[in-house]
Amino acid sequence: MIKMLDLQKESQEFKEDVLLEITKIVDDQSFILGSSVERFENELASYLSTNHVVGVSSGTDALLVALMAMGIKQDDEVIVPSMSFFATAGVVARLGAKPIFVDIDPKTFLLDQEKCKNAITKKTKAIIPVHLFGQICDLGDLYNQDDVYVLEDSAQALGAKLNNKGTGSFGHLAATSFFPSKNLGCFGDGGAVYGNDEELLNLCKTLRVHGANKKYYHSMIGGNFRLDAIQASILSVKLKHLERWTTTRQLNAEIYAGYFRNTNLVEKELVQIPNPTNQNNLHVFNQYTLRVKNRDLLKDYLTSKGIETTIYYPLPLHLQQAFSYLGYQRGSLVETEKACDEVLSIPMNTTITINEQAYIIDQINNFYKTI
Repeated sequence: MIKMLDLQKESQEFKEDVLLEITKIVDDQSFILGSSVERFENELASYLSTNHVVGVSSGTDALLVALMAMGIKQDDEVIVPSMSFFATAGVVARLGAKPIFVDIDPKTFLLDQEKCKNAITKKTKAIIPVHLFGQICDLGDLYNQDDVYVLEDSAQALGAKLNNKGTGSFGHLAATSFFPSKNLGCFGDGGAVYGNDEELLNLCKTLRVHGANKKYYHSMIGGNFRLDAIQASILSVKLKHLERWTTTRQLNAEIYAGYFRNTNLVEKELVQIPNPTNQNNLHVFNQYTLRVKNRDLLKDYLTSKGIETTIYYPLPLHLQQAFSYLGYQRGSLVETEKACDEVLSIPMNTTITINEQAYIIDQINNFYKTI
């Protein structure tokens, strides 16, 4: 089976360094926050060219604590895409605010800038653009508003750039995830909030420890959103490899694109491939996501040929039962619904071989020859 992501194979190159770091933590007996977390926060801030990083317990909690710092509350409106992981809208609802789902650009799967502008009302307090699959969402001048917060969901786009600016440079804050399947993943759950707004980031720091600046003295109601020292030390080891891994993913994406060009699948509009990376749009390919005809049949066919695939995401958020109270119906977000019926992600990782990629494209081509 050609896996979407082979973590066992990938971990071999840094396994010894990770075990050494974990041993240090065990010997030191400092397991939550502390020097290991501070070191990683500083290293990641340097990598991202951003002022501050606040390590937290998960990508979901990164979104949640950022919205709490922004003061999002009951009945506020927050604009979000419907084609995203549940957490993007789930954290909004947890605060009593109202997710306002907006349609996507069908070519990028990212929030449509004009439709986002049209969705802003007097109740709009924030926008959460999702940098889906590894590409930064371009919202233009919406990033420069004074009266609406922008929280970048960069869980899939750490290291991506748009016009030479990285994630965290566009909105008031950015939130990311270190779930094991991410380009920079830990050995469990972890996340971070980052950016250049020192006031908001200091609030996040306080909120992650139950709203306390000093132990047992609470100035506000926060939560237990702390990053474990072991996860931070693992991330410090892996961060040293991230730039090389990103380059490898981009090269693998170019190889895929080259193989697809040797078929007629794109020209026949049977397959839409991701935007290529370039100087103005540095895509980091957390996933390599196609838009295909006969998606479910193709998925079954590839599985039968030993190729693992994943659908991100089969049911858009506005049609999820959990959000039925908002009153969205099928047909509300046409481009999102169509994309969720047609997207298919094929293996993209740092250990996939050229021969494996060629085999995958051959099998996709063979499928379309049989229908």
